[in-house]
Amino acid sequence: MVPATAAQAVPLVEVQVKGDLDAQAAPEVNRLLEEALALRPQQIVVDLADCDTIDAAGILLLMDAHRRAVRDGGAVALRSPSERARRALRLAKVDRIMQLLPYPNVALTPAGQVVL
Repeated sequence: MVPATAAQAVPLVEVQVKGDLDAQAAPEVNRLLEEALALRPQQIVVDLADCDTIDAAGILLLMDAHRRAVRDGGAVALRSPSERARRALRLAKVDRIMQLLPYPNVALTPAGQVVL
């Protein structure tokens, strides 16, 4: 007989980044993303409305979080990046891997549909 196991999962976790997402901020944002990933959500939305710039360390952090979320059956989406941050994400081709949500109050359903 195989013992039953249960895994806690939530549908959506939001992480709000305030200030630049750079090498200096990466450890704190990583801690928040670790907490979010521990909940095994179907969707993590990283709100970048108050984040002006993202450097390579920030991009690597987001990509790693997305990779780990996908491994557990979830995904990471980025909401409301500034034009400057959006440009950095496009140059790094992050927009081909993660969904960029343009509006402040947008999330996704598990099927990937936009919910306003």
